Amino acid sequence: MTGRILAVRLDNDGDVLLTGPAVRALAAGGDTVDLLVAPSGRAAATLLPLVSDILVFDPPWCGFDAPATDPAAIARLVELLRRRSYDQAVVFTSFHQSALPMALLCRLAGIPHVAATSEDYPGSLLDVRVRRMPDGTTDDGGAEGGHEVTASLALAAAAGHHLTPGDDGRLRLRDPLPEPPVGLPARPYVVLHPSASVPARSIGLGHARAIVTALVADGWPVVVTGARGDAAAGHAASAGAIDLSGRTDLPGLAAVLRGAEAVVVGNTGPAHLAAAVGTPVVSLFAPVVPAERWHPWGVPHVLLGDQEAACRATRSRECPTPGHPCLSTVPPRLVATAVREVADRLPGPVSRVTEGA
Repeated sequence: MTGRILAVRLDNDGDVLLTGPAVRALAAGGDTVDLLVAPSGRAAATLLPLVSDILVFDPPWCGFDAPATDPAAIARLVELLRRRSYDQAVVFTSFHQSALPMALLCRLAGIPHVAATSEDYPGSLLDVRVRRMPDGTTDDGGAEGGHEVTASLALAAAAGHHLTPGDDGRLRLRDPLPEPPVGLPARPYVVLHPSASVPARSIGLGHARAIVTALVADGWPVVVTGARGDAAAGHAASAGAIDLSGRTDLPGLAAVLRGAEAVVVGNTGPAHLAAAVGTPVVSLFAPVVPAERWHPWGVPHVLLGDQEAACRATRSRECPTPGHPCLSTVPPRLVATAVREVADRLPGPVSRVTEGA
């Protein structure tokens, strides 16, 4: 299948970054690939290589704070897709999401070939249907342990697209990135990004500050990143770190992460942004989603936190257990040790899960 392809990933920046290798696979045969994203994924979409154009649509069937159904907006999207005369659409989703609403819009737009992963019966909406098992693997045996990257690549392959020889399937960004902001340390530094859009995946205020103290005691200059007014970032920075919270957009954050020896972060978008620039990650990983699907991809990393906690696989946005014990019990000294381990950049990707206590 060649021609003009529409890739769809209606999710947040981190999800869009994880779809990057599959987008490269779609483009590998010389095809033109446009990417349709939600507003929450637009910034990441601008960073992906081999994307010809970016379309934005806020879907009423995705996202925590989904918009009301807007028939006029849906009609405009269908007409836009019709005018662009795509030869194929490939709809990428996470396991818990349905690709069928988007597949229906693609059919209404006259796209002749639609591929997606769907556990639900798709009727005539899909030409290629990949079924993803609860453990994350696909029904053809693909997805190698169920990571989101390999699941997306498995869908691309089922649709007839494969990475070019020599493409290792790791996350990548477009070059060049902007220059990092002034004020970064002149010697090797560590980044702490304590916050996440989902509170259950965030590093707490006091815990973030204690991690900075442990890293500084271990000899690292620490740079704290986050959104403007981010309380966790500000509190952590007050322990002796450089505070860049609110001073970078996503490309600027990528530049800061690329210059770091390691990044300490929860299971959130900046973890995948760090992986995309090749920086090792120490992830305080709340098990509300499975680590085997969402861990940092293709870089040395250590996962810290109790992966068998009561919140396991709940997809909770707010921690259901007082005190956030799956992460708060991780000793700051253990975080500093893990940073030293990944900063040594052992050959090849390194993955290790360590319980909090």
